[in-house]
Amino acid sequence: MSESRPLSAIPPVAARAIAFVTILLGGLAGGLIGYALVDLQTSGDNTVAKGFGLLIGAVLCAAGLAIVAVLALRAMGEWREINDRERAGHAPR
Repeated sequence: MSESRPLSAIPPVAARAIAFVTILLGGLAGGLIGYALVDLQTSGDNTVAKGFGLLIGAVLCAAGLAIVAVLALRAMGEWREINDRERAGHAPR
């Protein structure tokens, strides 16, 4: 018996949640790296420079991971669509 679910290219909620958490963790890691990089290159009390390093590192890393996550989720949606077509007997030969 086949599972009845509406056809949709939207990835499962669990996959979207994992992608979101991964982007947040990547932003955290990028921020820490940016902060440490500026901290190593400067001396004294440079809180503004350290803050910019933290912000730029976090944004760049989170943006890069967001791109990867979107591509992975789209690939997952296409994979599900292909499997749905094969199960329905509409797969190309």
